[in-house]
Amino acid sequence: MVIESLDLKNYRNYEYLNMIFDNKINIIYGDNAQGKTNILESIYVCATSKSHRGNKDKEIIRFDNDEAHIKLHVKKHEMNYRIDMHLKKNKPKGIAVNGIPIKKAVELFGILNIVFFSPEDLNIIKNGPSERRRFIDMELSQLDKIYLSCLVNYNKVVNQRNKLLKDFALSGRQDILQSLDVWDIQLVRYGTEVIKGRIEFINQINRLVENIHNKLSGSKEKLEIIYEPCVDIKNFTYETARVRDRDIKLKCTNIGPHKDDMIFMINGKDVRKFGSQGQQRTAALSLKLAEIELVKHIIHDTPVLLLDDVLSELDSSRQNFLLDSIGDIQTIVTCTGLDEFINSRFSINKIFKVVEGKIETEDSVQKS
Repeated sequence: MVIESLDLKNYRNYEYLNMIFDNKINIIYGDNAQGKTNILESIYVCATSKSHRGNKDKEIIRFDNDEAHIKLHVKKHEMNYRIDMHLKKNKPKGIAVNGIPIKKAVELFGILNIVFFSPEDLNIIKNGPSERRRFIDMELSQLDKIYLSCLVNYNKVVNQRNKLLKDFALSGRQDILQSLDVWDIQLVRYGTEVIKGRIEFINQINRLVENIHNKLSGSKEKLEIIYEPCVDIKNFTYETARVRDRDIKLKCTNIGPHKDDMIFMINGKDVRKFGSQGQQRTAALSLKLAEIELVKHIIHDTPVLLLDDVLSELDSSRQNFLLDSIGDIQTIVTCTGLDEFINSRFSINKIFKVVEGKIETEDSVQKS
């Protein structure tokens, strides 16, 4: 799987942009605040329909404009796809694949499989549980449309149930409580499938991450990821009924996979509590590398790897391990300079220099 080209119009700080990528290693470099991450963000939007930064469409559109466009050409299993995004300030975005509009954003998932790695991912272990849930959900949503459907439905149920709990707190109407029974059934139904999907995903990741981390740590450490569901699926129905009074008091749903977490154990100890910052970063790097291998196994193809200024956050040994692990994967890297790659004697296939929303290709930039 490779991205062949990207076109942007009125996207963030880009009025117009056209990039043709190499099938292997692409470097996008330039000073900070020039728009490097915006390029990776636009690719992420085409893969998932949303920004990895959590921004709304109107915040992505270039200043003083009402709409923006993204066009991405992808080659996958000898098939060509053109993803068109039409972002609007005050209306839902328009999405088309090969010129055919799609009604739901979920139809987009799976066309382009990406693994996105940013400095924030190095903190996935010490940050809050929502970051770790987001990691699982984003990868699983790209790989399993049934999981994605269950997750979307589950989130809708939680939102609706929370609305009813707030309405009851304001009105005290008994008919609202009675309607909660219906939503509780749906909560358990979709929540159970979400938990099952996450458990299987963690089992698959564990089969890969142990060996990767063993190599990264020089055979000194064993990494294991433990999934901690908020509720045992066997008792989900019972627990939902048991905590209803608390939900009513707090006016929100306090049980279910939206409260789940996962623990990283190195040599049997919780690395979040007892590990050094170096151990936490190595565990996070192991996780991302295992993610790449899992995606390759499931889709029988290579994902596109997006590295957003990650190398500057890693020491030389971790840099080299990451670069050596890329192999035949199309990789698009942002950085402030080329020294990391030159010092690592790393092969660069195409270079782009970004200066204030303008791109210069390798024709005007010298390789070392």
